[in-house]
Amino acid sequence: MNAYRLAREPYANSLSGKGAAIKGGRWNSTGIEMIYTAENRSLAMAEVAVHFTLATLPEDYMMGTLRIPDSSSIEELHREDLPANWYVFPHLLTTQSIGDRFIQENKYLILKVPSAVVKGDFNLLLNPSHPEFKEIQIIAVEKFPFDQRIFK
Repeated sequence: MNAYRLAREPYANSLSGKGAAIKGGRWNSTGIEMIYTAENRSLAMAEVAVHFTLATLPEDYMMGTLRIPDSSSIEELHREDLPANWYVFPHLLTTQSIGDRFIQENKYLILKVPSAVVKGDFNLLLNPSHPEFKEIQIIAVEKFPFDQRIFK
């Protein structure tokens, strides 16, 4: 399967989880390494675009395509598995606890979670500490200019 990740150019050719650990996110607390990816390019773009305006949008984003073996271990969560208001901003501690548990238990490479931005789509959260992680390959990295009409 492929997964997609938008990243600033200096970080586009590496996968570490350190960026997510700096501030934490919806699915991880500060200090917990995790890699956020999406099942498709448009979701990867939407997940980043919600954090910017046209004036604050960096111009150095790159779209990475990751190849993840189909046999990779995966835990899947659906909306009905999650607490009420799991999708609100700022992020809930309950969703961070779910992601932290996923990383700490280290049973699965992937945690498939619903997108808070695009209902019906899913993000793929990767555990960089899992033994299967070494099988993930970055197969493409391309400049990704945002269409400015998105920000009008």
